Amino acid sequence: MSKVIIGSRGSDLALWQANHVKKQLEDLNHEVEIKIIVTQGDAIQDLSFDKMEGKGFFTKEIESELLAGTIDLAVHSHKDLETNSPAGLVIAAVSERDNPADLLLVRKSSVDKSEKWGLKANGVIGTSSARRKSLVMALRPDCTTEDLRGNVPTRIGKLANEQYDAIILAKAGVDRLKFDLSDFHVHVMDPSEFVPAPAQGVLGLQIRQGDERMAEIMKSLHNQEVSNRIRIERKVLNLMEGGCQLPLGVFCDIDAKIHVSYAKTANEAAKITHFEHNGAFDIAEKIVATLK
Repeated sequence: MSKVIIGSRGSDLALWQANHVKKQLEDLNHEVEIKIIVTQGDAIQDLSFDKMEGKGFFTKEIESELLAGTIDLAVHSHKDLETNSPAGLVIAAVSERDNPADLLLVRKSSVDKSEKWGLKANGVIGTSSARRKSLVMALRPDCTTEDLRGNVPTRIGKLANEQYDAIILAKAGVDRLKFDLSDFHVHVMDPSEFVPAPAQGVLGLQIRQGDERMAEIMKSLHNQEVSNRIRIERKVLNLMEGGCQLPLGVFCDIDAKIHVSYAKTANEAAKITHFEHNGAFDIAEKIVATLK
């Protein structure tokens, strides 16, 4: 079988994801190589996401190499991708979905079981996500948020060093890296309330448009059921013209309920709404009409 070169960021989580796909391809008898590519999002660590220029700051450099033909496949966290693919590239497959929920890690000295999420009153929560900031304002208005950047191990290390009372991470990433969380109080956020980012927990497998060899290979890795659900989530994001800087959460659960959180800015409390998905093709348009 032919060789496949995967492009990936160099973080522990990105490499886990790339190696996960590498094993799947090797099980199909393909020879696979991983090429590490540094992105703008990796290089700039002193700004929160909402202050960084443009979109696609975790993907642009990888996509450039894909277009140049130096790699055959890009493995992304689907939630990091722009909703409109760059010219010449397509998402040829989406993975199974790991747990889409967010995770709150609380230092044990900051635990108060009588408070929501087990976090003491007036706690300081580390996150650079506009969506998470707006949800904290809505659900724990007594708490404050402070920016938190870095890869997953770095962020957990900052919590351990007592820079915050708690931090919020995607559960899928923590699960994939199998961290020992015994030093912390762990609370799994309810995704119908603390609404995840569109396509959180899913990998997007990106190839060059017209690459028939890779398109055929990707058919074996594609999860259509997951694709159907995240298509709605990402359509809402697309219609809202948002990226990582937009305080928007959308989650389509397996019971055909769609949960949405939205605020105009990260400095406003999110409004949380729920919709029934009755199979209507224009459900995303109807959701957006209620948000704007």
